[in-house]
Amino acid sequence: MSTSAELFTIGQLADRCGVPARTIRFWSDEGLVPTAGRSAGGYRLYDAEAVARVDLVRTLRELGIGLEVTRAVLARAATLSEVAAAQVAALDAEIRTLRLRRAVLSTVAERESTIEETLLMHRLARLSARERQQIIDDFVQEVVDGIAPDAPAMGVAESMRRLPAELPDDPAPEQVDAWVELGELVADEDFRRRVRAMAVASGGSDELSVELDYHAVAELAGRALADGVAPGSPEGRAVLDRLVAPAVTAEQRARLAGELELFADERVERYWRLLATIHGRPPQPPAVPAYAWLIAALRAHAA
Repeated sequence: MSTSAELFTIGQLADRCGVPARTIRFWSDEGLVPTAGRSAGGYRLYDAEAVARVDLVRTLRELGIGLEVTRAVLARAATLSEVAAAQVAALDAEIRTLRLRRAVLSTVAERESTIEETLLMHRLARLSARERQQIIDDFVQEVVDGIAPDAPAMGVAESMRRLPAELPDDPAPEQVDAWVELGELVADEDFRRRVRAMAVASGGSDELSVELDYHAVAELAGRALADGVAPGSPEGRAVLDRLVAPAVTAEQRARLAGELELFADERVERYWRLLATIHGRPPQPPAVPAYAWLIAALRAHAA
């Protein structure tokens, strides 16, 4: 054994390394900082190698590396570069989580959320990207269950699945709000039944019984709505005649109104607008109000 002049008591080692004696004792008990021997009184003694060990263990611990991984590094069962790479990945995940929590708290502070809203936002913030995607996948799968794989509804369903892998590192408040609202929406049983009915109805065809120009509906019916034109008025009839040929029969008009009523749903449109916001894209202007005006005009002028 080395001479006593080359050995340190645990107190001396603590002073030399700037680490509390109780911490060194714990690391020593864990086998991370082995003793070089014992004094005549039975006290632990450490040599110069222990100084280097304490410095390394402290560095690894301050970097957030656990005891088991630290032990593996010291035993050469894992290289420092491997450990560092794994730790970087873990820190990246932790940073994303902290940023999401910060965004949630910012949203809570700005919109004076209720306790229920805050709890929901916190639960969603703790979900992984895979878990968030699974919520949407389960919703879409329930909607299209039993529908033919080549049906038009399946293409729409695939688009409904497309969540971003991650929210941005620093999501805008509206993205957090959209994320929370989307989670609430797909959990609503009435909404799920509505989307299911739409998917089943479009299982065979995505064509309306009467051809419509969707851009014209948005422009003309939307303008009529904005201008306060009543659907059943003569002015409303003039707008309708520009959208649906006067030769279309009353029966065809009634059928078209029913088809549009099934698919013109504000909550479904809201789903697409929320997805756009989460993806960081500007949502399309609402179209359902224009279609609601058209439906009312079709029913009013069915004769």
